[in-house]
Amino acid sequence: MRDLAGPLKGLLILWMAAAAAIHLYFGGFGFPEPITMRGFHLLVFVPPLFLLYPAFDRSPKRRPSLCDWLWAAAAAAPHAWVMWNWDVVSDRMEYVDPFTPTMAVLAVLAIVTLLEATRRAVEVGLAWMILISLAYMQWGHYLPGVLNSRPFTLAEILEASWLVPTAGGVYGPLTGIVATTIAVFIVFGGFMQGSGTGRLFSNLGAAAAGRYTGGPAKVAVVTSGLFGTMSGSSVSNVITTGAMTIPLMIRIGYRPTVAGGIESAASVGGALMPPVMGAAAFVMAEITGIPYGEIVVAAAIGAALYYFAILAAVHFEAKQAGIAPMPDSEIPPWREVLQDAHLVIPIAVLVWLMMERWSGNFAAFCATIAMVAVAALRARTRLSWRQVLDSLASAGLTMAPLAVSIAGAGIVVSALTATGMVVALGGIIKDLAAGSFPLLLVLLAVTVLVLGMGLPTTPSYIIAAAIGVPQILDLGSKALGLSPAELLLPAHLFIFYFAVLADASPPVAAAAFAAAAIAKASPLITSNHATRFGIAGFTVGFAFLFDPGIMLRGGLLGIVTATLIQVAALTAICAGYAGYLLAPMGVAARLLLGLAGLFAAFYHGVPDLLRLGLVVAVLGLVGVPQWLRSRRRDSR
Repeated sequence: MRDLAGPLKGLLILWMAAAAAIHLYFGGFGFPEPITMRGFHLLVFVPPLFLLYPAFDRSPKRRPSLCDWLWAAAAAAPHAWVMWNWDVVSDRMEYVDPFTPTMAVLAVLAIVTLLEATRRAVEVGLAWMILISLAYMQWGHYLPGVLNSRPFTLAEILEASWLVPTAGGVYGPLTGIVATTIAVFIVFGGFMQGSGTGRLFSNLGAAAAGRYTGGPAKVAVVTSGLFGTMSGSSVSNVITTGAMTIPLMIRIGYRPTVAGGIESAASVGGALMPPVMGAAAFVMAEITGIPYGEIVVAAAIGAALYYFAILAAVHFEAKQAGIAPMPDSEIPPWREVLQDAHLVIPIAVLVWLMMERWSGNFAAFCATIAMVAVAALRARTRLSWRQVLDSLASAGLTMAPLAVSIAGAGIVVSALTATGMVVALGGIIKDLAAGSFPLLLVLLAVTVLVLGMGLPTTPSYIIAAAIGVPQILDLGSKALGLSPAELLLPAHLFIFYFAVLADASPPVAAAAFAAAAIAKASPLITSNHATRFGIAGFTVGFAFLFDPGIMLRGGLLGIVTATLIQVAALTAICAGYAGYLLAPMGVAARLLLGLAGLFAAFYHGVPDLLRLGLVVAVLGLVGVPQWLRSRRRDSR
């Protein structure tokens, strides 16, 4: 991003703040017509990206060039036209009414400027995927076999990509959910950061975990998980919290690659953590029709298990390396934590409203107003007019890249749907699975992780869900004996978890690479460590489908058993990898623990109690002798 100065910087801050404030207002008092709202959303957020992000490394860093201003004007034109002619767009019959030359020109402008904005501000990989999708619509009828599609005219391609708001494209339902619900939640996150909630989370993490073995790393885990509920971006989470935690972990004895791996795994998990999960969770609610509150409840145990596993791995790693707790001088007293404790009230308001089935945008609006009001109760958290402006501007700067990435993902989904590629790719994966439901899940997990190499989490989830969820519902209903309705949420959570984990998994892992840059370590080795610290994401992802108790479904015994299996399995896996349970272990004990943990976590061909009993027995077999030896040493 450019380091702008002078009047232009102030103007863009005011523009972004005003755009965020208008989204917040609509969230509380009602939105205009869908096409008007979507057009306005893209009009206010796409053009500024050309002024904020340089086109190339050699481009001016402190001011936009003339070409950037021309790009911004070109980006504004199609969305302004849609807002002005909202009735024409809403009333026209898609693919029936004429697609006029004016519409065609505006469609080209919209697609080209979205591509360039995506390349500059989001990911080059997503821009290439949009281009490939458009090329497939143009030339797919030349391809053989299952890849063959029907011929499309240029007008049909442009219309499908730009002006079919009921099905996809730039103004499709995905842009709609970002322009309404997600935007208001981002504003709430901006006010959380501005009010000092980040300080509360940081102090809480240090006070709760700092006195224990590997304290700084545990603080990083807790703090990053809490920050992740605000930022919604694993990379920005790494940059925000990692700048503090990674150097501290290195200073007390963690290897740079390990410190970076801990931070990136913890930051990635922020998108999994209720009550404010990542943007993809809101898209999930829109796609499935399942209330967001129900998704949050179903994901709660899985998120807790994810962070339990990271904390366990950090503990064993610290014990093995002999890393001490944080110095008392660096641990804030609880009275300091309590001075910011009132900032939890708006979060409680948000959770309560969503559990009461209020709409997400209204719940986030009320929580934002509550945050401003509650922060005013104490001088240290009271928001000045400048802090309010900065909070709104920060939210706007977060929304802008998300707006173009989701609009771009809408083009991809529209192309996949119109050409039948969703069915073709799903069929290829299904054929490779050869009727094996576990193999199908492995192939889909690999597919999502590969997509995540070049795509942000939300577009990756959207595209993978379009391809994979129908296959899970089809084959899973036969393998598990559940109806498609019962499998719908587990299938989407499975895809969602792997889309999130892609940011920390090699060979291309955006969050891990950001952490490696801070740690001055190898990006690939850092991402390898991030993957093993985030192992629970893989086990929980599969558990959503095979162990419904993880989603708080079924009786109390099933919920407790499913949770205990994961706890015991993850403990065994993490201890086996670190080489420490209650004392250092040899290779045989490490292998035994690791294999027992993997068996319990992934093998669902035996009764649950047998899986639990086996891994508990192995933990006892290794741990009890270590405990007895330590007791004998202590008694001497």
